[in-house]
Amino acid sequence: MPAASHSSQAVTVPETGELDVVVVADTHGRPHPNAPDLIRKLSPALIIHGGDIGDLEVLAPLRAIAPLLAVRGNIDARVPGFSDSMDIDFVRGGTSVLKAWLTHIAVYGPKLRAEVARAARACSAGLVLCGHSHVPFIGRDKGLVMFNPGSIGPRRFHLPITFGVLSIRPSGIALRHVSCETGQTWLP
Repeated sequence: MPAASHSSQAVTVPETGELDVVVVADTHGRPHPNAPDLIRKLSPALIIHGGDIGDLEVLAPLRAIAPLLAVRGNIDARVPGFSDSMDIDFVRGGTSVLKAWLTHIAVYGPKLRAEVARAARACSAGLVLCGHSHVPFIGRDKGLVMFNPGSIGPRRFHLPITFGVLSIRPSGIALRHVSCETGQTWLP
């Protein structure tokens, strides 16, 4: 098995200090038909995909909305051009306002995996973005915030079909989920 690959990205936050990012995961080659329109209405500056892309053609409609950053998921093992993890530095005026660690598999239930926590801390990340479980989740463990947007792909069991929104504002960071079925904020 090849060694895990990693990449780094810097994202510029406008001088207003406001930036909206849509976070998706687990499209499995079949994103919910409402997802592109709902995402477009939010006018995100960036879209982040947390892996299990499936058919790479699902990325084109997302890229037509906003720039896209993505990592490989466990079903994407043979997909070239994507890393297994990525640190993302959101920078305004030369200063980091948020560092995030993106990887497909990061949690075991509500707990952050130890190796993910170590990797996130090594790059000074305060936020871990992930996918894999299809469970929309916002939590805190090992001193890090965890955000799983859920899945915009085919429904698994009774789970909702959701994506996430990461909002950076001068007053702080906000995370929420949006239902692909209703277009409304999803709450557990």
